[in-house]
Amino acid sequence: METDPRARLKQWLASGQARLQPLTFPQRELWENSPVPPGDPANHVCSFFEVKGPISVEYCEAALKKVADRQEAMRTGFLPGKDRPLQLIRSTGESAFGFRELTPEESRPEALEAVMEEGFRKPFDFARGPLYRMNMLQRGPDHFLLAFAIHHAVADGWTLGAFIEDLCSGYIIVMQENGELPLSMRRLPDVLPPPSMSHSEWGAAERARWQPSEIGRHLDYWKKRLDGSRKVWNARASGAGSEPLRKWVTEIPAELAFPIRALAKKVGATLFSVLLAAFQLTLFRRTGIDDILVGTPVANRNRASVRETMGYFAGVVPLRGTVDPKRPFSDGLKAVHAATMDDFAHAMPFAELAGGVGAVAAPGEHVLFDTRFAFQNHPMPEVVLPGMTTKVRTCSTGTSRFDLGCEVTEDGKGFEVVWLHRPSVLSSTDILEMDALFQHVLTAVCREPDVGPDELTA
Repeated sequence: METDPRARLKQWLASGQARLQPLTFPQRELWENSPVPPGDPANHVCSFFEVKGPISVEYCEAALKKVADRQEAMRTGFLPGKDRPLQLIRSTGESAFGFRELTPEESRPEALEAVMEEGFRKPFDFARGPLYRMNMLQRGPDHFLLAFAIHHAVADGWTLGAFIEDLCSGYIIVMQENGELPLSMRRLPDVLPPPSMSHSEWGAAERARWQPSEIGRHLDYWKKRLDGSRKVWNARASGAGSEPLRKWVTEIPAELAFPIRALAKKVGATLFSVLLAAFQLTLFRRTGIDDILVGTPVANRNRASVRETMGYFAGVVPLRGTVDPKRPFSDGLKAVHAATMDDFAHAMPFAELAGGVGAVAAPGEHVLFDTRFAFQNHPMPEVVLPGMTTKVRTCSTGTSRFDLGCEVTEDGKGFEVVWLHRPSVLSSTDILEMDALFQHVLTAVCREPDVGPDELTA
């Protein structure tokens, strides 16, 4: 067996065991525009899957191998290239799986979080791969957590739903192979079929679409749209780019979520636009800045053929809005909605956008904005495993690209709100005050949408 890495790579390429592909546009944004090095653990996408029931360690590992064989993202690594890195995609996958039986002390909630965090933050080897791992943690008899981490270069939030669905299908196939599938469940093929479009095929289609003329047409819009824009926070400490973000999780209760949805319907705006307009008003009241620029993620999965494909498809769109404290909130909301729809309609690969508008970032800073706002509605499948109960949770490692992040996720009748903040810029007290102000603004605008923000009652 050849041990020299270059010779081994040549053997893989010649035999078809691996192939090289250019970076996709989202991957380029990660390498070219993020203030955080790609290898930083903050770029890991993480979740955990709680299972109560007689799940088999061996079956789980076998199911994971089936997913790796199906999903190209789980067989992808990266090699240095002449101008930028290249994707190294292997033809077969491997099961990056670990098992650990927890002690009673480690099973306590506080200690358990630290155990999972250790696995989530362990760096990946880009060249050697794979860029994912799953650790099966046993808390007690028939009580397990499957802690899954995958690098952002090959995954986004949507990817987690696709992974969970494939893992459960793979587990059922393994049960079927071992004669343990209940007769009431449908029979599945022996392997998971490949997705309709692979991640690299999507990347090639995007490169074909974004020809210089198409890029230039969109850049004309963004040069005007971003002219004179500024970042929200100016208190960055030296070297803060490598500073881990802190996370605080709270909620918008159902009794407030209901009028928020009603306001969106009444004004003819999206739920996202209502939340964004309230967030802009919150920042205005907090900072006095009336010209607010934030970044927001978009799924980039408009093709039905990639809905089941794991990979990094998500893009980033700058959203700019002006707060007029004298204008009725409902009118401002309509303006936010119209501007947001226009920005989304002109979405383009962020690496090309940043270069095209001539944006240059100082070390440790994002190239255009320092605040992120997201409304997360990634589909999570209904998980069904014979004789077991399951629960899926995503968890952010705090991607250190911004000084402030606000992520709102529908959670039943209410909303979960995750605040991510850089401690040297915003303290924990600042975030508690920011959340209280955000919730106050939402309550007030739902109660009195037709008055100006300056006239909203306390």
